[in-house]
Amino acid sequence: MLGFVGGVGVLNSGFVGSASLKPESRHAVLEGKRVGLRMVLSAEKASSVEEPKKESKLISRTAEWAALKKHATEDIPLTSIKELLADEERNNEMLVNYDDIFLDFTRQRANRKTLDLLFKLAEKANLQEKISGMVSGEKINITEDRAVLHTALRAAKDEKVMVDGVNVVVEVHGVLDRIKQFSEFVRSGEHVGATGKRIVNFVACGIGGSYLGPDFVHEALKTDPIAAEAAGDRHLRFLANVDPVDVKRATMELEPEETMVIIISKTFTTRETMVNAITMRDWLTHAMGDGAEVVSQHMVACSSNVEGAKEFGINEENVFGFWDWVGGRYSVCSAVGAVPLSLQYGFDSFERFLSGARSIDRHFASAPMEKNLPILMGLLGVWNISHLGFKTRAMHPYTEALVKLPAHIQQVDMESNGKHVTVHGEEVDFEVGEIDWGEPGTNGQHSFFQLLHMGQVVPCDFIGFCESQNPICEDGLPVSNHDELMANFFAQPDALANGKTAQECRDEGVPEWLIPHKTFSGNRPSMSILMKVLDAYTTGQLLALYEHRTAVEGFIWDLNSFDQWGVELGKTLATTVRKQISKSRYHNEDVTGFNSATTKLLNVYLSGSVGCVFEEEPVE
Repeated sequence: MLGFVGGVGVLNSGFVGSASLKPESRHAVLEGKRVGLRMVLSAEKASSVEEPKKESKLISRTAEWAALKKHATEDIPLTSIKELLADEERNNEMLVNYDDIFLDFTRQRANRKTLDLLFKLAEKANLQEKISGMVSGEKINITEDRAVLHTALRAAKDEKVMVDGVNVVVEVHGVLDRIKQFSEFVRSGEHVGATGKRIVNFVACGIGGSYLGPDFVHEALKTDPIAAEAAGDRHLRFLANVDPVDVKRATMELEPEETMVIIISKTFTTRETMVNAITMRDWLTHAMGDGAEVVSQHMVACSSNVEGAKEFGINEENVFGFWDWVGGRYSVCSAVGAVPLSLQYGFDSFERFLSGARSIDRHFASAPMEKNLPILMGLLGVWNISHLGFKTRAMHPYTEALVKLPAHIQQVDMESNGKHVTVHGEEVDFEVGEIDWGEPGTNGQHSFFQLLHMGQVVPCDFIGFCESQNPICEDGLPVSNHDELMANFFAQPDALANGKTAQECRDEGVPEWLIPHKTFSGNRPSMSILMKVLDAYTTGQLLALYEHRTAVEGFIWDLNSFDQWGVELGKTLATTVRKQISKSRYHNEDVTGFNSATTKLLNVYLSGSVGCVFEEEPVE
């Protein structure tokens, strides 16, 4: 410890040399040491006091969250779904319908108290204010200072949503009107290819949300009678993966002279998409020559970067824009989906799709929580992952036409809520962001349902329809093909909920040694969505239901569900690797700057593969 005499520090290990001083001098030294000691002690005390911590804004620190936690650990384990299903009054409260959509969540591990507590949590989280802020154009994507307005993409013409003083609905319908005119121009045969042939094939070239959303809708409409009739002899394909095998598959059996390529990239710089765009341009020009008319008549773009598209060779009038308040995974209702789907199925089909989504948007923004389908779905998602501890969620659409729905919702949900901090930058101390996956029924039943019934507990969504897109009845069968399918839709949720006891096995005559292998624990949660028929309108409804469920979960958890910084790190590292491959492949430079494992694998790759022979020096 240091004392101070006349501003000079001395070691405070005794009064060394002070005995020879005069009394008054000695007194001055002692007093100086006391003053110095008080200063040091005061400094130490100040340094030992921690900075006052900011008050946590985590939803998990609220009384409402704690009440749900207590309910989950003390009340819910005392009963089973099978027992809960015996309460008819409860069941009536847990079957909600709107616009011919029936949501049945009676097979959740939840009772009326659970719902009351979830509603109180939603109020604490200001859920309805956040919903209102989103649909009215507030810039709730705080890390990018952007509004979040996929709902404006399907707003009616007479609606008004203001962003930075501009009614964006007017702009949306301006683009939609252009797409309608262009799609009709192409479909009528007035627009022809460079060699005069009619355009009947469309290849949509985009990745992520620029692919998954449009492909999901395409598959849903492919066997819808009205959309299929409108499609006629046209073919729509998607090219997403930068893998050259995907190029092969996208172009197989297509005539370039009859094909239009749609480049979908907001910035017109997305690496995978631009590599594929260049490849498709070469595919077209190899067949028809490299005249400017080949690109101008066979390639269009959905992009905000008009100049970039023009430099590529695309006519400005064939560039259809969208806005920075449209996130990729929420963009299927923009030009991203409108252009390829309208070219394939006609603009009327796309308009019906928008109408279905608009119906759910209005319901989401106005219906009370206890009757609001997306809010109920979202709150139960929060309940299952954050309070009951179920980290995954499976989706089972009982129609092959929704084969791509699980993949699309994977991105919508996991890219949105796969976060570790709140909007305030505070690390969450609870589980967020389920792992979403799924497969159409009944295929999934013969694949992973073994695990669902007897392995890990995975909350499930079952989606079914009263009518089939393609009804078939066969003589000699007890029911129609669709009835056979839907018998499974109804049976599986009950089987997951009820299970099968050892006594039930004994009553069936199962040998005692085999009983442990044939018992089912049950008590496995699910919810069921029953709709009339899958068509363009109900496809839009489904899309909006799941988009808004994701938003509800993010709003409760206080996340920014509308950015995706986690996607960027891998892209940055891939750029570094790409440059190294180019240097090593074409300039004989050693692999450097990577860890030893990556270095070794890169060398194996470089020695076991061949690059291209370029006429000009390759660019990095």
